Formats: sequence, C-alpha cells, structure tokens
Amino acid sequence: MATIAVLGTFDTKGDEHAYVASLIHERGHVPLRIDAGTLGPCTLMADVPRDALAEAGGGSLAEVAARKDRGEAVALMTRGAPVVLARLQREGRIDGVISLGGGGGTAICTAAMRALPVGFPKLMVSTLASGNTAPYVGVKDIVMMPSVVDVAGLNRLSRRLLAQAAGAICGMVEARVPADAADRPVIVASQFGNTTPCVTHARGLLEAAGYEVMVFAATGIGGRTLESLVESGIVSGVLDITTTEWADELAGGVLGAGPTRLEAAARGGVPAILTPGCLDMVNFGEPASVPARYQGRRFYQHNAQVTLMRTNPEECAELGRILAAKANLSTAPVTVLLPLGGISVISAPGQPFHWPEADAALFGEWKRNLRPDIRVIEHPGNINEPAFAKLCVRELLANLAVRKDGRG
Repeated sequence: MATIAVLGTFDTKGDEHAYVASLIHERGHVPLRIDAGTLGPCTLMADVPRDALAEAGGGSLAEVAARKDRGEAVALMTRGAPVVLARLQREGRIDGVISLGGGGGTAICTAAMRALPVGFPKLMVSTLASGNTAPYVGVKDIVMMPSVVDVAGLNRLSRRLLAQAAGAICGMVEARVPADAADRPVIVASQFGNTTPCVTHARGLLEAAGYEVMVFAATGIGGRTLESLVESGIVSGVLDITTTEWADELAGGVLGAGPTRLEAAARGGVPAILTPGCLDMVNFGEPASVPARYQGRRFYQHNAQVTLMRTNPEECAELGRILAAKANLSTAPVTVLLPLGGISVISAPGQPFHWPEADAALFGEWKRNLRPDIRVIEHPGNINEPAFAKLCVRELLANLAVRKDGRG
C-alpha cells in the first residue's frame, strides 16, 4: 500500500480530484489530498489545506484573496507547493503524486513536481500537455498526459481518461526496479556526436571497473539534466568530456545549458574530469537561422536542420576563462585534460574546423586562469582516440580513489 499525493486546485477542480482519489483508494492505495486552490471555496476536503502551502510560500492567502489578484495567488502557491511536496517526500509520507489542471493548476503543480527527485512517480494531467511542455517538465521525469477535454466536470470521456491516469500513477508506485545494478556507483558523462567514440570507449572501461555510466547528450536540456542528477546526490563521479554547451551559451547558439553548467559537481564535492569536447562549435538551425552578425564566419552544415559555426580565437579565449572559473569552484578532485590533436571529429588536422590558433587560445586561457592545485594533462592526440579516453578514465578513477580515501 502506497500513499499518493493528489495535488490540485480544489476550488475549481475538486470533483475531478475527488474522482481520481476514489479510484486510487479502490486500487488499495491511500490518497493524500493537497489543496493548491487560490481564491474560490474548497469543494473537496483536504488533508493538507491551501493555507499550509501559502505559508510555505511566504505569504498569506487571506491577504491575497482580499486583493482578488489571481496572478498573485497562483504565484504564492507556485512558491509554496514545492516546499510542502518536497518535505512530504523527504519524510517518506508520499510515494507518488498526481495532479489535474488547466493553465494555473499546471503551473503550480508541475513546479511542485520539479522539486521532487528523479525516479519519484509524477503524473500531470493537463490541458497544456500537447504543446510545449519544456517549461513545465524542466529536467525532471514528469509524465504529462493530455486531458483532451478541459478539466471541467466529469463526462464519459473525462471519466475514462482520469481513470487511466489513476491507474497509471498506481502502476508507477507499484513498479519494482530489478536490483541487478543497484549497488554499482554512478558516473555521468556528457556526449555529442563529435565525441561519441571517446565516450563510448570510456564508458566500456568504466563499466568494466564496476561503475554504472549514464550518458547525457550535450544539447542544453541534457546538460541541465546531468547537473540536476549530480545535485540529487546519487552520482559518484562526472566524466564531462563534452562541455560544448558553454560555446552556445557564450555565442547565442540554440543548445546552451545555462550559466550554472559545470557547477553541480564543483560545488557538490563530486570528483570530475573536464575536457574541451566540441567547444569548437556553436549550434544553430538551418542556415537562415544564423544571426546576421556572424556573416563571414566559418560554418559546417551538419545536416539540413543543424548549422555549426566554428568558435574563433577570441571566443575560445573567453571559453577558457569561463571553464577555468567553473573548475576553480571545485571542492573535490578535478582534472583538466586537453587533447592537442583536436577537440572534436571535425577539428582534427585536415578537417573543416581545424584551427590551431583558436585551440591554443582556449587551452592557454584555461591553464592561465586555473587554480594552481588543479591538475592539467595535455594529450598529443585527438579527443576521440582510444588513448585519450583511457587517460580520462584513469584520471577519474584516481580522483574517485582520492575522494574515497578522504584525501580530497
């Protein structure tokens, strides 16, 4: 028997949440009703009242209600619901969460779900689930289910869909994960198509050494997800082969991962390896999407939808300074590895993005601004050579050993 949070706006969607709660109860689980309603009267008895959410959000719902400002009320609940739900999860009082909503309810309840760890069952039935869900899901594993009809009353279609949603969240909390890899420590790695050979070889070596390796595509959302997983505390080490997202962040490409990329391991005391994988490229869409200010730059058409722009020496120098600053935050052992024979497939000698002066600017500024106690290793070959992957694994295992021994 599990306890499933039924979170929603009980002023406008009380009947629908009551229906889902009853179905959860029929399946043998305990629904915990949490009211995130704002201005109207509650139509479903709540186990956790809306005032508790408002207090957690740092305000008074009565004062907001007196001003009759729905936007302010939704903002208050959006702050408070994550605090309450995260606390319930930490205390072991809930095993999953389901919510139903329109625009306001989806904003409030997915904010709460994003405060929960990856792997915790989360299901949002929403009128917005068929559009751009990225702002609601973020980097978490929130299942967005289209409501098809508005969440506004029970009818023959909504009953069927909500019954399926109730069955889905019950199935999620009932699921048991095989324990075959449960005891292996986790390494996360960053990868791009242009660094796949390196990461593939390194992954095999790490798995042979007894680690479970999770690989994330360096596509912006991938980097943010990697950072979020490191922050969750389940990661033992980081193999950050592909730091390319910083090139997009700096130059306005489409795959930036935000200004805190590379900080989770550094601030969290997680041993890491950093390399300049694919910092030679900035990602845009089709050629027409490239900003006019970049006219005359060096480009490579990866495919019809992806145009790559070579970072120039000035940009590379700035990237070196940025990556040094991120590495300098490290409280655990970290090693910087520099492949002098090219930082991607297409930056190797004879390839379209081969530009030794740009690479030299990147490496030089990175080394110049790095903390003197951080180890730097230069490798003569390309980033995708097996010898470089082997070197990365050797250094990461050494950093992990230092941390395990309590020397770092």
